[in-house]
Parts: sequence; C-alpha cells; structure tokens
Amino acid sequence: MLINMKRTGPTNPVTKKIIEDLVSDGHKEKSKIKLDIAETLSKPRRQKIEVNLSQLQRVCKENETIVVPGKVLSYGILTKPLNVVALSFSKEAEKKIMEVGGKTLPLAEIVKTDMKGVKLIK
Repeated sequence: MLINMKRTGPTNPVTKKIIEDLVSDGHKEKSKIKLDIAETLSKPRRQKIEVNLSQLQRVCKENETIVVPGKVLSYGILTKPLNVVALSFSKEAEKKIMEVGGKTLPLAEIVKTDMKGVKLIK
C-alpha cells in the first residue's frame, strides 16, 4: 500500500511571504544567510526553532545583531544589550531584552535589508 505523503510547512500567509522574499533576495544578492533563514522557516512546525535568552547570553557579544528564524523564549537571564530579529517573541522575552537596552524586531521588517554582519542562531 502506497501512502501519499504531503509535504508540510508553514501555512501562515505572512510567513510564506517572508520565505518568498528571502529566497528571491537571497538568489539575487547571493546571500547565503537569507537562503538559510528561508530554508529553516520552510520546515514543518515540529522542527521550528525555539531559542531561550540563556542561549543568546552564552553565544552572543554585546550589541550584536542576531536573527532567530523562529521564536525567542524568556528562559534565562540576559545581561547585555542585543539587537534580536525573530519570527516571534514571547512577551516576557521581549520585556527582558528591552530591560537591558536591547532591541527586538520582527523578521518581516529586516527581510529587504542588507544582512552583512548579522549572526544566525539556529
């Protein structure tokens, strides 16, 4: 018996548009980071990225701009300001990032910009 396996992926139209823009710009600009983000966002929900603040504290330098192609969660303590771009944030994570002087941006706002010097966290 053959089972028809349907490819899964995002169904949210906003996320689909972000992926489309990243792929388009990534090929035009030959930007590996944009293509990596698009590939990660295209995965099924069960493989989505979730990053805690404790991980950002460990692997990021002060005032660094980082991209999380998924959700930022609030577990842990953040002591340095970071510019965090993500698909989504928990309310508590956003609050903790702002408290230490960092910035949070939705991924949709940075898609069309140059991503040189940006660090990808997966």
